[in-house]
Amino acid sequence: MIIIFVSSEKSEELNMQKIRLNILGLSVSQTQSGAYALVLSEENGKRRIPIIIGPVEAQAIAIQLEELKPPRPLTHDLIKNIATAFNISLQEVSIYKLEEGIFYSELLCEMDGKQIRIDSRTSDAVALALRFHCPIFTTEKILKKAGIVLTHEEESPFSEAFEDILEEDEESALSYAQYSNEELQDLLNEAIQEEDYEKASIIRDEMNRRKREAP
Repeated sequence: MIIIFVSSEKSEELNMQKIRLNILGLSVSQTQSGAYALVLSEENGKRRIPIIIGPVEAQAIAIQLEELKPPRPLTHDLIKNIATAFNISLQEVSIYKLEEGIFYSELLCEMDGKQIRIDSRTSDAVALALRFHCPIFTTEKILKKAGIVLTHEEESPFSEAFEDILEEDEESALSYAQYSNEELQDLLNEAIQEEDYEKASIIRDEMNRRKREAP
């Protein structure tokens, strides 16, 4: 039997009113070289939470956002497969504490009618939430502390990074404009087999663009 003790401080944070978050997107971090910024948005509000994560975790999140299917299960896919095999479901992810710039999260899992809370890095928790299609929550305290509000007149701290990514994607996408839909599908399958998910993402964007513009 596994017994998990929750401190009084943590219990207080978890019992506060939960605020649901949505994944707004990923951006190249402007503060840390080689890192990425995961931006979460308040579901019924304008506040945003930027969280710095590593490239491996960013890839795990991006693959799921792009709905790409790797030929072999990645680490988070493996965790989901194991959980499913043992009838463990992930109910929700909670970002419950922010301390010295580090976000603390936990997974609320259910097995045989019992709920178990498991500590997790926020990047891993979000990657798993995408795979289990479960909600992500935080507290008002964290949103007040780390949330930023952007208006149309204000310049987003991530705008340059997003623009750089869009420009690179547009330039790369031009090289695929000459291919037919069937050829693009073959190139997409090839990129996924080679685990070149950046290339696969660009091809997928070109295919989606054609679908949107189709009469």
